Amino acid sequence: MLFVELALIRWTGSNVVYLSYFSNFVLLGSFLGIGIGFLRARSSVSLWPYAPLVLAAFVVFVRAFPVEIDRSGGQLIYFGTFVRTGLPTFVMLPIIFAAVAGVMMMIAEGVARTFARFEPLDAYRLDILGSLAGIAAFSVLALLHAPPIAWGVIATIGFLLVIDRSLVWLQVGALVLMCVALGKESVEPDTSWSPYYRVTAIDKGAFYDVHVNGIPHQAIESTETRRRVEPIYFLPYERSPGNPLNEVLIVGAGNGSDVAIALQEGAKHVDAVEIDPRLYELGKELHPDHPYDDPRVSVHIEDGRAFLQRTDKRYDMILFALPDSLTLVAGQSSLRLESYLFTLEAMEEARDHLSAGGMFGMYNFYREQWLVDRLAGTLDEAFGHPPCFDAVGAAGHLALLSASNDLLSLACPTPWTAVAAPDPATDDYPFLYLKERSIPSFYLVVIGLILLASTVLVRVAAGPLRQMARYLDLFFMGAAFLLLETKNVVQFALLFGTTWFVNSLVFAGVLLAVLLAIEVARRIRTPDPRALYGALGVALVVGFVVPPSALLELGAAPRFVVGATIAFAPIFLANLIFAERFKAAASSTVAFGANLLGAMVGGLLEYGALLVGYRALLIGAGLLYAAAFVTGRSHLTRRSAGAAVLG
Repeated sequence: MLFVELALIRWTGSNVVYLSYFSNFVLLGSFLGIGIGFLRARSSVSLWPYAPLVLAAFVVFVRAFPVEIDRSGGQLIYFGTFVRTGLPTFVMLPIIFAAVAGVMMMIAEGVARTFARFEPLDAYRLDILGSLAGIAAFSVLALLHAPPIAWGVIATIGFLLVIDRSLVWLQVGALVLMCVALGKESVEPDTSWSPYYRVTAIDKGAFYDVHVNGIPHQAIESTETRRRVEPIYFLPYERSPGNPLNEVLIVGAGNGSDVAIALQEGAKHVDAVEIDPRLYELGKELHPDHPYDDPRVSVHIEDGRAFLQRTDKRYDMILFALPDSLTLVAGQSSLRLESYLFTLEAMEEARDHLSAGGMFGMYNFYREQWLVDRLAGTLDEAFGHPPCFDAVGAAGHLALLSASNDLLSLACPTPWTAVAAPDPATDDYPFLYLKERSIPSFYLVVIGLILLASTVLVRVAAGPLRQMARYLDLFFMGAAFLLLETKNVVQFALLFGTTWFVNSLVFAGVLLAVLLAIEVARRIRTPDPRALYGALGVALVVGFVVPPSALLELGAAPRFVVGATIAFAPIFLANLIFAERFKAAASSTVAFGANLLGAMVGGLLEYGALLVGYRALLIGAGLLYAAAFVTGRSHLTRRSAGAAVLG
């Protein structure tokens, strides 16, 4: 179940561009479907046998109508120029949400009908072990850069192991059709898969045009061609005359074009940092100047902010070379791969890694003047003086911003003129492309429609909502848990990088913390739940009081130990409370369904970070656990009375 959920989040984003930025749309549909599936566990009609059919139909539909969205609009901006293809957004997105919910509902119903055959905690334990297997399988495929056919084969094997024999040939036929569709996509010419994107390198004769998830992203071309058509890439060296270029750091090295320019400009050594291994591999294979074969270049496949945090080197030049991503870190956060590169703290980190007279520069096509002003204002605050501003073109949005610790070493004909720029992005509020603290109107509309559709679907597919009333505390626990998980994802992304590997480790860590809580609850009589709630409150307060920035000062090993303790202690305590409550549930499937639907609501509440930042999510989680304490007080009273009798 978890493997299919992760695969759908990853795969739909590569075909429906909108979902590359809003992948928790698929996550919310998954939680809704899984919750309904568990509520249907005792239904007389089983929908589980139809899961392979609906999944195959969905895959074929998305392949038939891939979508590239025009992302124009003033509230939230994206890089790239897009052509609307396929079905209109208002048609495609509801279909995707409903289809994902339907697929996951049918799979979850099969899980739930098996779930009901076990004691609640035994079932929950098996569910978590299965989830660990799912995240492990998906992570291995990411490591291998596996194409969609591999995901389809793994899912097919899973279905075949537990297939319902009543529709066996129809199910097998659907699974074969799904694998054929995914196989056809997997062998498309010039297409390969990285842990983040579907990557296509199109041979244009004089250069290669690289697309990711169907979006123009990079060009692989010679340095001389770039000098002729894109002179802005050479401006950093003009702005830093006399720079010895002994050590140069390029973040967002991509296919190597910026590295090749640095070498031609006389760099004696270049640290090339690129988060996507496939983009690096394409540069090594196809770049006409072969920059990655040069002995002066050291390649680092990792997150740029994480590299800056762990290195002690100082650089004569640091360039952020178009490190804009086209995807999110995880299915349940609004964090993009480059979000922590453009915060005030990141600029200060870059400043501290400059040698005497060294220069920092960033260039991109920024599209909006307020974005240029935000970044310039961030550099102004970090370096203590306005940056140099070079614009190319009439609009002025293709720009270079450069700064130095030594103003005399910077040749700056046009300093940035201070204006009322939007506040800098910060590590707690890393939303660079959101002009002001707000939830964009299209988010609000989508959230409202999801809540309305969810209420209707739960009522129609799973029966009266009142069956969940006795498990309202578990509903609140699910919502709170999702906020905790989101906070952990973004915190570890800051501490160790926004890579897929770190993300996988966080999910695995969350599941292991849950499994540990289950094992403790199965074997040991835990303290009074009211005491556990108190301990949970303390853990949440500690997580709020200790900002992640304080942990960045620690070495890698102590940072991991302290960060993991602060992050996973609340999850462990919360799941001890959940396990104690869950093992006494009269209907484990209804209880689990209520918890999962709560997690879906938590996914919607996560958008509140756009208003208050990620740290404040812990306040939201605390309030939700308080609501669980109040609504579950009758259970707590019964547990305490039972303990008194036993005593």
